[in-house]
Amino acid sequence: MGMKARANVATFFKYFVLILMGFIMVYPLLWMVGSTFKTNAEIFTSLSPFTTHPTLDGYYNAVTKTYGGDITIWRAFLNTYSYVIPKVVFTVISSVIAAYGFSRFKFKGRDFLFGVMIMTLFLPQVVLNVPQYMMYNKFDWINNPLYPALWVPSLFATETYFVYQLVQFMRSIPHDLDEAAAIDGATKWQQVLHVTIPHLRTMIAILFIMNVGKIFASDFGLFYNVPMQNGALFSVTQTIDTYVYRAYMATGDPGQSSAAGLLQNVLGFVCILTANGIVKKIDSESSLF
Repeated sequence: MGMKARANVATFFKYFVLILMGFIMVYPLLWMVGSTFKTNAEIFTSLSPFTTHPTLDGYYNAVTKTYGGDITIWRAFLNTYSYVIPKVVFTVISSVIAAYGFSRFKFKGRDFLFGVMIMTLFLPQVVLNVPQYMMYNKFDWINNPLYPALWVPSLFATETYFVYQLVQFMRSIPHDLDEAAAIDGATKWQQVLHVTIPHLRTMIAILFIMNVGKIFASDFGLFYNVPMQNGALFSVTQTIDTYVYRAYMATGDPGQSSAAGLLQNVLGFVCILTANGIVKKIDSESSLF
């Protein structure tokens, strides 16, 4: 076998493996999309993503039927937006402030506190649920119409991974720029606005887009485990994640849940495109695509 033949065989197997792995990764998504057009009986009897008897019953049930009194999928979407959007904004702002303090100020115990912050990455949320509830109850945040327990913590840079990323990025910004700005009479606040933030535009844009992408992946553990099956709370605690799960558990209709899940993914993708478009308008070099 000549060199050209061996190269052709190697190329064939390379693309064969890539196509096979790509299909394995894409198949679950194709099956989920196909299942939204299947009858419930066909969903459990066929592994094919295609259907011989397409139906829109899943979509009709997902957007018209209610679960938990008057809780429709649209109310679940509204709840999700109203809780998570403030959290996204406050997370970006607080993460930048915390990262600036760790990367630009020298004080006793800085490295120790930074290590403690990193350690919180390894704490499972279930360990924090009880002490958090006790603290929120002491602050009178339970049954508060403003729902401060859902968004106030994000004011304190609770997304450790984002803070860590920003700290590492800020450390690459030369301190000489801050010193030059200080010599010119700039205050610390002016240094942040006119020196540090311009260098962080790309990183902040990425964090913003990533947080927007998490909007529809609301805190399932919080919104499901805390109210559980208390129907009186569904009007304010039902997010799209819990709606899809509870609707299936209550109705046993996989077509409806698959359709609702697909709508969740599509609207989440639209949110990412919108966020990327906003970033691109402000600074085209900071957008993801």
